Amino acid sequence: MTFDFEKCLLEVNSSGKQALMRINEIGIPNMAIFVIDVNKKLLGSITDGDIRRGLIKGISIDQNLGFFMNDNNKFLIENENENNFTKVKEFKKLGMRFIPVVDTNKIVLEILDLEKLRASIPVDAIIMAGGKGERLRPLTDKIPKSMLKVGEKPIISINIERLINFGVRNFHIALRHFAEQIEKGILDSNYKDIKFNFVKEDKPLGTIGSVNLIREFGNNHIILMNSDLLTNLDFEDFYQSFIDSDSDMQVATIPYHIDVPYAVMEINENQQVLSFKEKPRFTYYSNAGIYLFKKELTNLIPINEAFDATHFMEAVIKSNKKLSSYPLLSYWLDIGRLEDFYKAQEDVKILKF
Repeated sequence: MTFDFEKCLLEVNSSGKQALMRINEIGIPNMAIFVIDVNKKLLGSITDGDIRRGLIKGISIDQNLGFFMNDNNKFLIENENENNFTKVKEFKKLGMRFIPVVDTNKIVLEILDLEKLRASIPVDAIIMAGGKGERLRPLTDKIPKSMLKVGEKPIISINIERLINFGVRNFHIALRHFAEQIEKGILDSNYKDIKFNFVKEDKPLGTIGSVNLIREFGNNHIILMNSDLLTNLDFEDFYQSFIDSDSDMQVATIPYHIDVPYAVMEINENQQVLSFKEKPRFTYYSNAGIYLFKKELTNLIPINEAFDATHFMEAVIKSNKKLSSYPLLSYWLDIGRLEDFYKAQEDVKILKF
């Protein structure tokens, strides 16, 4: 998602000709160069169109960029995460591609390529990767479940990279079994500008109990998911649905249909038939192992005790918090058994992420 942003920056005392040469060197259509002072403070932006309009006005091509630049350009401010989520959506609708990220003093920190960045959802991600994967033996005798390759990449890497594509920068990886191997595999991938916090269980803490080993979060909302899921869930839509529903917690759910091949009758206590449905379909919703919740809900998770996601959802409901369902209509596979693993090898060849 980040561009080699040094090429996109020119100091204001550079000439219009130098800007055109830089735009030509980069060779990307509709490219903007961002104009800075000697301290890398953002002053404006300039395109070949800005220079063309300046030339028409009689400005010399050798004049500095202050004569050509647009000083009302768009940018994102570091750590204004909720606001940046909305801004990225707006910039994409406007067809903008490269957007600078600045600090509170407008010093340029990076340039985002919105053609590669799907969204900028303001969440921390927790990936649960402590399981033994016993049902996947013998594959997991020496390799942790989350490091098994689906296609060319470990399943945990597929999930991390999808979340990065939606703008997630803060990751917490919950580990226990083969912890060092998983940590090394992730760090060796050299993800740029991504923060990883590894938390290790001393004893089994259930499917969500290790969340309380995390001391600090960078965002007010948290996505938690199992490491062994293969999915092309649209995380932006997942987050937007959570915000729109004003929920405290949201769980992705898998619709599960049961088709009854006969007419089903409604009968009262006197065996009187009140109504019937011909070959009805009943739809139930199963837990997909992907959750989104407000940071303060972590207070409902006991410290250093085994606690499952089902217990967490029960605690949320008992606390009169709003728990909502997000029906997952995209691809989803829990790679818990050998047959699931082999299915994933075929599915990943045609999946669109």
